[in-house]
Amino acid sequence: MMGASLIAGLVASLALGGLALAGQQPAPATLVPPPPDPAVWWAPEIPKPPPEQDPFQGRRLRPGETLTPIDNGVDPLLYRLWGLQPLQSQLIKPGEMVLEVWARPATGVRQAVVRVTVRRDGRAFVQARAGLGCCTPEIARRVDIDAELATQQIAPLKALVGDPLWGQPRSVTIDYGGGAVEAVCLDGVSWDITLLVPGQARHLRRACDDAEVGSIAPALAAALSAAAGRDARFDAMFARGGDFSRQRRAYEALIASGGRLKPAANSRAQPPAVPAPPEEPESPAPVTPPSAR
Repeated sequence: MMGASLIAGLVASLALGGLALAGQQPAPATLVPPPPDPAVWWAPEIPKPPPEQDPFQGRRLRPGETLTPIDNGVDPLLYRLWGLQPLQSQLIKPGEMVLEVWARPATGVRQAVVRVTVRRDGRAFVQARAGLGCCTPEIARRVDIDAELATQQIAPLKALVGDPLWGQPRSVTIDYGGGAVEAVCLDGVSWDITLLVPGQARHLRRACDDAEVGSIAPALAAALSAAAGRDARFDAMFARGGDFSRQRRAYEALIASGGRLKPAANSRAQPPAVPAPPEEPESPAPVTPPSAR
């Protein structure tokens, strides 16, 4: 037995010596790292998103305030899939507005949404998304645009609040003078637009008929012009960008010929109005003490 042990030890020594002669080192023992602390995984600091991604960040309902009812057919969870704060949770103050446009082509699964936000501090932002809304739970090949608008783009947006187009029925059919014709969208784009102001929201849905789309052309042009030119992949979805002059002419020709838009059979009432939040006094500018000047 002892001779066998001596022989085994001699063989092991010779093997180690051979490795050393060959310039190789024996493999070190594998160190298994300790498992991570589960509490640390939940404890990282979450950075606040920039205003381009969340213009109304940090706002909370105060006593007596009520969120404006939204009824535009978009579920809050769908907004999350598109990387947007749900419109249903947006708390806006006097002097502010949100314009949102959804584009849904009739012959494909490409979709796009543009949201333009004007704040009472004079700043405005555009959030635009484009992607494939089909076949998978997530939005595939999504394009994100988050940017601040130039000052000269704000005034035309504010002017949209008083545009007569928001007095139109939610859904319409076209009466050419001899009876209404249901629009069947076989090609083109169907549009949903929503205007949110303090205490009130307005939603309009239009099929791809030129006259129907032309009735909301000012809002469509304003939203798409705000997003155009910022990402070529987004621009590829809209060959004419924010140009809706053809549709506008079709609507004007309809009205000039005695035609009109009439409420569709499935047109619903607009969401109810709620009391607008009270005007908040502007915070005074900080005063620099003389000793610090």
